Amino acid sequence: MKLNPISPFCYEIPRTGDMRVPGRIFMSRRMAAGLSEEEALKQVANVATLPGILTAAMAMPDMHWGYGFPIGGVAAFDWKTGVISPGGVGYDINCGVRLAATGLEEKDIRPVAERLVTALFQNIPTGVGSTGSVKLSVKDELKVLKQGGAWAVRQGLGDAVDVERTEDGGCMAEADPSVVSQRALERGLKQLGTLGSGNHFLEVGVVDEIFDEDAARAFGLFENQITVLLHTGSRGLGYQVCDDSLAFMNKHVKTLGIRLPDRQLACAMIRSPEGERYFAAMACAANYAWANRQILLHRARETFQQVLGIGPRDLDMHQVYDICHNIAKRETHIVDGNPRDVCVHRKGATRAFAPGHAAVPAAYRHVGQPILIPGDMGTASYVLAGTQKAMEESFGSTCHGAGRVLSRKAAKKQSKGRAIHRELADKGILVKWSGRSTLAEEMPDAYKDIDQVVESVHGAGISKKVARLRPICVIKG
Repeated sequence: MKLNPISPFCYEIPRTGDMRVPGRIFMSRRMAAGLSEEEALKQVANVATLPGILTAAMAMPDMHWGYGFPIGGVAAFDWKTGVISPGGVGYDINCGVRLAATGLEEKDIRPVAERLVTALFQNIPTGVGSTGSVKLSVKDELKVLKQGGAWAVRQGLGDAVDVERTEDGGCMAEADPSVVSQRALERGLKQLGTLGSGNHFLEVGVVDEIFDEDAARAFGLFENQITVLLHTGSRGLGYQVCDDSLAFMNKHVKTLGIRLPDRQLACAMIRSPEGERYFAAMACAANYAWANRQILLHRARETFQQVLGIGPRDLDMHQVYDICHNIAKRETHIVDGNPRDVCVHRKGATRAFAPGHAAVPAAYRHVGQPILIPGDMGTASYVLAGTQKAMEESFGSTCHGAGRVLSRKAAKKQSKGRAIHRELADKGILVKWSGRSTLAEEMPDAYKDIDQVVESVHGAGISKKVARLRPICVIKG
């Protein structure tokens, strides 16, 4: 597929056929030279055909093939005349990342690292079908779907500042539990407070490099500091919401007369009953995910105190931020010189709001919104900050992680005969996992070079580097 360079860190797919807007890929020349994502590029072009799309169908440097939309895809649709698509959000609704910083340094953790990773693995449920320690009644589950992270804090599972430092305050007000299916509710009843499987993880890391002193200071980060990074989402409830929505949208879209290049792009007009029904159900799943990560962070705090034999004051584990990917949001952006209400789909992409934006927590508003970019458990993760250029060029969006280069099947094949846990241990990284194939499927070689991904978005100006985190301990499902 033809790609035209329009800047050192941005390439364009020209409009052809039914495309209403061009495609736009943020990546470095080095990444473009090694690009093998032909299917993902086709998906970018397909998204550009949808009604109401504005400016361009976009993808970030961590893009790879997904369901309908590419993972790493961003698309904004006019709120009045555009569509909303479950394929533009994904199955794991509000899969996201939460970062907490501590008052500890690496020297405080190394002597107890083995005990710590074992205790975290014991105290935080992982794996397919895992059940959480929080037992919900049906009534309580409905409250979770309405209140999000604040519900968990009200149960004593965190602090009010955690909610303040969560995207959207950890709650989408549009949530309506009455549109969530009984099957989705059943799946969510026992999974709150679980990490899940696949690429979901909890990582204990250390700040090993600071790039922006002012932003790092605002975020409460310093060199050699111990951090905790959580990556998980809405579990079975979110998956079921997506599945249910696709079932009715696949039928509904046939009544609209929209010509779709891919049936996985099934959609509805945002302002239709079908579009509003999906948006309300998606918001419920998003709220569930925020409550889930809130509980997991609380369990991590308790585990650190238990292993180290210290109290909350000495641990000083405080949330830096919680950011979501796999979401659709109603936002106001400048389009063709005028403010416009849009529905921004970010699938495997994260928000990157600029300094001064009202949605950025007051403590960070002078430096921009924190952005959390997890790596591949064997290299590094990054903290970035949002920029004005992101508001102007990518609807306030940036990348979300390293991005796969190998399918899970290919990764398993390539890892045969290797002991991935020993390879990680040789790098000083301790890992505990539950799934038989997890380490093979999630090995570092299965992912793109996180440094190249981050350099691409930093070079493009749609986010800026603040700090680099090196993993010490990792637990996975």
